[in-house]
Amino acid sequence: MVKICCIGAGYVGGPTMAVIALKCPSIEVAVVDISVSRINAWNSEQLPIYEPGLDGVVKECRGRNLFFSTEVEKHVSEADIVFVSVNTPTKTRGLGAGKAADLTYWESAARMIADVSKSNKIVVEKSTVPVKTAEAIEKILTHNSKGIKFQILSNPEFLAEGTAISDLLSPDRVLIGGRETPEGQAAIEALKDVYAQWVPEDRILTTNLWSAELSKLAANAFLAQRISSVNAMSALCEATGADVTQVSYAVGKDTRIGPKFLNASVGFGGSCFQKDILNLVYICECNGLPEVAEYWKQVIKINDYQKNRFVNRVVSSMFNTVSNKKIAILGFAFKKDTGDTRETPAIDVCKGLLGDKARLSIYDPQVTDDQIQRDLTMKKFDWDHPLHLQPTSPTTVKQVNVVWDAYEATKDAHGLCILTEWDEFKTLDYKRIYDNMQKPAFVFDGRNVVNVDTLREIGFIVYSIGKPLDAWLKDMPAVA
Repeated sequence: MVKICCIGAGYVGGPTMAVIALKCPSIEVAVVDISVSRINAWNSEQLPIYEPGLDGVVKECRGRNLFFSTEVEKHVSEADIVFVSVNTPTKTRGLGAGKAADLTYWESAARMIADVSKSNKIVVEKSTVPVKTAEAIEKILTHNSKGIKFQILSNPEFLAEGTAISDLLSPDRVLIGGRETPEGQAAIEALKDVYAQWVPEDRILTTNLWSAELSKLAANAFLAQRISSVNAMSALCEATGADVTQVSYAVGKDTRIGPKFLNASVGFGGSCFQKDILNLVYICECNGLPEVAEYWKQVIKINDYQKNRFVNRVVSSMFNTVSNKKIAILGFAFKKDTGDTRETPAIDVCKGLLGDKARLSIYDPQVTDDQIQRDLTMKKFDWDHPLHLQPTSPTTVKQVNVVWDAYEATKDAHGLCILTEWDEFKTLDYKRIYDNMQKPAFVFDGRNVVNVDTLREIGFIVYSIGKPLDAWLKDMPAVA
């Protein structure tokens, strides 16, 4: 029986291994992590991450050929294929601070694999890593190998949160990069055989190591670039009276461009886009390509500009102050159908409003009070370190109240900001909300989910990203 072990039980490792176990009943899959609380959660009724469909897959396979354990060394030493899916945060100090990936956890995983291995192994990069990481890992394994042979493969994940399980069950492509040697090619075939049990052959792409590593960074950079492009247009639409929804629909009808990732919003978030672009920028700079680095930096600059613009719009509309005013925040996750708050634009928007002394009442159907408080007090990039290395007891932000109902959040509020496109926000009783708010009542729709005309008829002053401005807002320009 082939044995697979995955180091790291997070957003990538957990779901990926669960689907491999589901589709390959003859393979024994162990997911290992040093975090006892995380492994306990994977073994409980309440999984540590929310992802549609994940629950059913885990419960079907757990205890049969899918195991979650803290016995890291035991499972690594027994495995034929070891996936490494550990955190690769952005460095906060030293060489490359603020851009380069911190490979501390990756390196310690590689040293441990070399240390405990008693048989030849295929080691698979599953975390998003900088180009040429495989080479560094290969050196560590080879110099500590005690005669054991290791083959390194790059198998980047292309999951979108909220649809991770369907992405895994029916991927656009599975990418496997390896050495162009007979041993490297044999390792590629071994991993290909695993995926081929449910993925059509023509969707399994094989490349050299560097191409696979770079493809992941490039894919995320291209997606983020589309969002920043439409967000840049949204600012121009507001200035000219155009409607960004109509513009992006017209643009997306061009088959060369297509309609995906063309929704204007308060900004992109998630664990990958910003981190991967910063990484790309750093690699370009290290390779003497400052013009290319500068080009990709603009994608992040526009994203930051969009979040600042939104905060400025809120403050300027409300008589240039939100001090001591209650503002309802609907949605905190970085997108709908996930509880993930990593790099969510809501963090910067909330911090911007708190900076002007607003009182916030936050509601998100999937994000806990503890997580929100943690996000609002944590330093930048701290979220990407393993949980046990993050600040333990977050200091609570006094002006923040987390509630479990949209109507409670908006009661007596001066304004409400929609920051996540949860479906339920489209069907709220806005008349009831309006009646219970202070007047004038403001809606700032950062996801373009509400019907602007309907809300204006109720009596709201509405700001919707990239849409023609309310007469009220024209009189109060948002100064950057």
